[in-house]
Amino acid sequence: MNFLRNKTIIAVSCLLLAESMVFYAYPKTEIIPLSRPLTEIPKDINGWHMTQQSEMDAEVQALLKADDTVNRVYANPNEKMAVSFYAAFFKTQRTGVAPHSPKVCLPGAGWVPSESTYKTIDVEGRGPITVNQYVVSRGSHKSVVLYWYQNHKRVVANEYAAKVWTVVDAMRYRRSDTSMVRVIVPVVDEDLASSEALAAKFVQQVLPTASQYLPQ
Repeated sequence: MNFLRNKTIIAVSCLLLAESMVFYAYPKTEIIPLSRPLTEIPKDINGWHMTQQSEMDAEVQALLKADDTVNRVYANPNEKMAVSFYAAFFKTQRTGVAPHSPKVCLPGAGWVPSESTYKTIDVEGRGPITVNQYVVSRGSHKSVVLYWYQNHKRVVANEYAAKVWTVVDAMRYRRSDTSMVRVIVPVVDEDLASSEALAAKFVQQVLPTASQYLPQ
């Protein structure tokens, strides 16, 4: 009975079960949809202008195994802080390739988490979406991180739920394509609330356009 009360074990067991279902139940003829290069996401979106675009390091790309990525910094003359925008696209998860959670990648890069919660943001054309909100620090630097998993049907915050939906979509639509989207805003003068608000505002203003280049 103690085993059944252990939520972590139950969650991991469900995840392993979901992955097994994908392997054994997944239709052999998968639909791989055409996609638009993520670098074609406009450099100017609703007042936000791209100020920097970085190429993915070859070693990181070999580990990530994404089919396409974009890594940019956007600035808005009306806002105090620039925003980091990153997206990775995966054509299929059938081979075991899947998005890496920032909750693993950021600590691996030296960022220490201090808060983790969910945030609901009202996005034009999608209605309310729920995303992960993550506060991290490294030395004297602190940042607010929003991230989520997005495919042609939905936005999902929870990693385990994303796995389950992969199984459902594989069986219903013969698709397992997905993307992971991440937004980072630095915290200035310990004003965490302003950074949280700006991150949500950026998502509201940029996601309706950026979504046109994510799984459709």
